[in-house]
Amino acid sequence: MSTAILTGPPAPGSSLDGDLRSLGFDVRTASDADEAGALLATVPAGERVALVDPRFVGHLHALRLTLTDPRFPAAAAPGALTAQSGARPALVRALTAARADGVADGTDDLTGTVADALDADGVAVHRPQLGTLVAAVPTDAEARHRARAAVAAVDDEAVRLRSAVKAHDGFFTTFFISPYSRYIARWCARRGLTPNQVTTASLLTALIAAGCAATGERGGYIAAGVLLLVSFVLDCTDGQLARYALKYSTMGAWLDATFDRAKEYAFYAGLALGAARDGDDVWALALGAMVLMTCRHVVDFSFNEANHDATANTSPTAALSDRLDSLGWTVWARRMIILPIGERWAMIAVLTAVTNPRIVFWALIIGCAFGACYTTAGRVLRSLTRKAKRTDRAAQALADLADSGPLAQYVAALPGGSPRTWAAPLLAAFGAVVLLTQAGGRQVGSLWVVLAAVMYVLASGVAVSQPLKGPLDWLVPPVFRAAEYGTILILAARSEVNGALPAAYGLVAAVAYHHYDTVYRIRGGTGAPPAWLVRVTGGHEGRTLLVTVLAALLADRGDDFTLALTALAVAVALVVLVESIRFWVSSGAPAVHDEGETA
Repeated sequence: MSTAILTGPPAPGSSLDGDLRSLGFDVRTASDADEAGALLATVPAGERVALVDPRFVGHLHALRLTLTDPRFPAAAAPGALTAQSGARPALVRALTAARADGVADGTDDLTGTVADALDADGVAVHRPQLGTLVAAVPTDAEARHRARAAVAAVDDEAVRLRSAVKAHDGFFTTFFISPYSRYIARWCARRGLTPNQVTTASLLTALIAAGCAATGERGGYIAAGVLLLVSFVLDCTDGQLARYALKYSTMGAWLDATFDRAKEYAFYAGLALGAARDGDDVWALALGAMVLMTCRHVVDFSFNEANHDATANTSPTAALSDRLDSLGWTVWARRMIILPIGERWAMIAVLTAVTNPRIVFWALIIGCAFGACYTTAGRVLRSLTRKAKRTDRAAQALADLADSGPLAQYVAALPGGSPRTWAAPLLAAFGAVVLLTQAGGRQVGSLWVVLAAVMYVLASGVAVSQPLKGPLDWLVPPVFRAAEYGTILILAARSEVNGALPAAYGLVAAVAYHHYDTVYRIRGGTGAPPAWLVRVTGGHEGRTLLVTVLAALLADRGDDFTLALTALAVAVALVVLVESIRFWVSSGAPAVHDEGETA
């Protein structure tokens, strides 16, 4: 249990003691700052502790936002301050300094003084945006009366429900899901359900939907479309429940991030299986849709990481974007055309119910291709027109996203590095184009395809031989993804080997999981996966070369190519899943949620 220390006796008629207990705090009352320090010393070091001014007047949700959010080591609002175990030593120092300065009588703002001291001590104190919520420390009866009137004028439960909805979301989610899913989230919270349980329910529902689609029957397709929408409602509900109840967790962040991809990929596979039952082979389209969507996401991730902490950031195109957003309706139009997850799942669900898998996949491919072109073109223009100096952190993040294995690293270490500015994206693109054109234009078993893969390895190594700080160097990771995934797709499709495309689908899904996992580790501030994992899985260039060699050796030997791709997919999946689960369960990585992303 957490402990709240009131720095003096509560005012007559105050509900503060009961409010704190309802939030899960064991409440102790001190007579002054000296006794507050003594009580603080008795609280176990691993527990959260809060200091609360007894004069506090405000909404319960204001206290909840300030004192119970698990994402921040310390947080403060007028009259209230909290610190988790990592910030406890600094809290003790700050309170000791306040007592030495004589901040002890009832007219002093002890919590504010201590919060400022924590900031000065290097502890980042989170101060939540309360909006219309009230958090005040009135110093006289008249001020207390005004504060209580302000509290009565605002329904904090309504504010809590509104704030449970993600601030920036897609049109479909905002207007067709969130108006009622927030109430489902509240229902779940009042029954003690956790966001992770709702996330798991969303995954199971999507898997059942995929199973219905795999039947290949019209009734199954209709059920699949309905269940996919139910799964998406639950997918929105889990995040809203986390925000409503402030139940953020490392495990929840990981599950929410990875289950979205698992649900979508499983549904694609279900559609492909259903089409096969009707005699229509759409595995190539399913894999193409997966490749397009993943590459588009990598563009988003790479661009954001490259400019995460860029300095002197100016761009006329960014200013134009801000002006367009100020018009109102353009915000929704621009969010819809990139086919974010809400619009995408709605389109998939409706088309699955009323058409067939081939039409579903073509609609996906066209929509994803348009969205990818739109977002990539806009980011290229911003990169060419902005004046920004990219940092070492950004360069390291791009290098981690590149997923360069031992072969590329060996080439990069050779003497005579590449010139800067434009070399990296051009070299990466050159290697990718040569490889993809050879894979698509030559016989699958041709030695030229293997030689093209060797050239791709060389170009990839040279591309990352210098820090990725050029204006367009963020394009390097998505180019590598397109080259690897595209090569696997082309060789599996052109081999005409029975089962090669489903095996290739599984391989790309396993590799894509590894790449998404890398993204979420970087966003969590924990760095890339360990170097041994990249070495064991071969890096993008090693896997690509291996697939071309396997195709050259096995494509004309019956099902051997399919078996090789399947074995490679299983091996990659086992290694990356075991390491990923170990990391997210045991590392104590911070909980990072996609509050501002619609993809």
